[in-house]
Amino acid sequence: MLRSFRFLCACLVLAAPLSLACALAPGASGVASSKSHHDKLEPPQETGFLNRRIELDGVSYRFQVYLPEDWRRDDHKLWPIVLALHGRGERGSEGMWQTQIGLPQAVRDHPERWPFVIVLPQCPVASVWTDPVMLALAMAALDKETEEFRGDPDRTYLTGLSMGGYGAWELARDHPHRWAAIAIAASGVFWSYAPERRQQESTLPAEYARALGHTPVWLFHGMDDPTVQPRQSELMFEALRASGGHVRLWLFQGLNHDCWTRAYDEPELPRWLLAHRAPENTGMASSGSANAARAVSGASTAGTASGPSAAAEPPPLAERLVIPFHPPAIKLAPAALDQLAGEYDDAKGHPVVTVFRQGDALFEKSLQGEIAELAAETSTVFFYLNGSSSTRLTFERDPQGRTTALVLNDDRHEERWQKRMLTAGR
Repeated sequence: MLRSFRFLCACLVLAAPLSLACALAPGASGVASSKSHHDKLEPPQETGFLNRRIELDGVSYRFQVYLPEDWRRDDHKLWPIVLALHGRGERGSEGMWQTQIGLPQAVRDHPERWPFVIVLPQCPVASVWTDPVMLALAMAALDKETEEFRGDPDRTYLTGLSMGGYGAWELARDHPHRWAAIAIAASGVFWSYAPERRQQESTLPAEYARALGHTPVWLFHGMDDPTVQPRQSELMFEALRASGGHVRLWLFQGLNHDCWTRAYDEPELPRWLLAHRAPENTGMASSGSANAARAVSGASTAGTASGPSAAAEPPPLAERLVIPFHPPAIKLAPAALDQLAGEYDDAKGHPVVTVFRQGDALFEKSLQGEIAELAAETSTVFFYLNGSSSTRLTFERDPQGRTTALVLNDDRHEERWQKRMLTAGR
């Protein structure tokens, strides 16, 4: 009897897993089916600065591509795309150093301004961008990312700074119809490592201008640049103007070689790029990826520009502006400055700065005792006389005209400090 009971228990134990498996079979099948279904979906695409690699003539190169946060694999839009060439100091083989300055830095500060796919190849230390192999590398990286990330062939832009500007001028001349617009900072066509090119000063700029035709070009240069003389941009401006081109030249007062930080921080620059599209019937010389991109989803578009797939050539334009480091300062009466003076606290009531008048000038004193002179742009907007060109201090007033707060804006963020009001007992 006992042996029969044990046998019956053993049968029940063996049967339990089988019964459980049968009971779960429909659900298990559904899970497997669901997993199989999800495996067919494309994985979500990471955005931001991404590590990339490309092989050219048997050599592998690392580089970066930037994808805006709202880039999607499944929306089939074409995106404006920029090829950006870095300067001499960012050369290397790690593939990332070129994201530290220039356009990548501006994108980090204001990603909302730059709805572009941005291709950032890197030039090795032993090379320069004007080497034929490096120019081929730049174009190969652009073609690769245009195909994979649906770059718009009608909104393909070129930019470069310093040594990268040398390379950008070469690509502009070699592929003039590839670019909807070009922006170059602190550069020219007379390479510092090829002094013999200076002997062609009377003819070389005109050669580039003839090749570019009406392709829009925006040049930036620091007026105190000791590394690449501002005359280089002046010569290119004059050549493009003489040939009936479309050119802007902004010369920054008080800036040395690093004018690119100011240039790429200019809010108008990305809007200006997007306002231009490649002219019709110009063709794409370098690869078939552009034609493939045009065919994606009926050539849908992304970014702030929209409309036809291509545009007519822009009209001739020659704009030359000298941009002051600071706006002209105005003088305010001592009584007006006294209304601004006082102690200013943060939102939690902690002291931040003290503003005081000395003679006919206004000063700011930090908690650490550092003193900076403020200059008036208007009666309520000031800037640091010896500080950043973009930082502004705005004094807020109530309806009765009393100063209530001080707002600091440095183009990246904003801070508001409340003016401490004197009590009757003080």
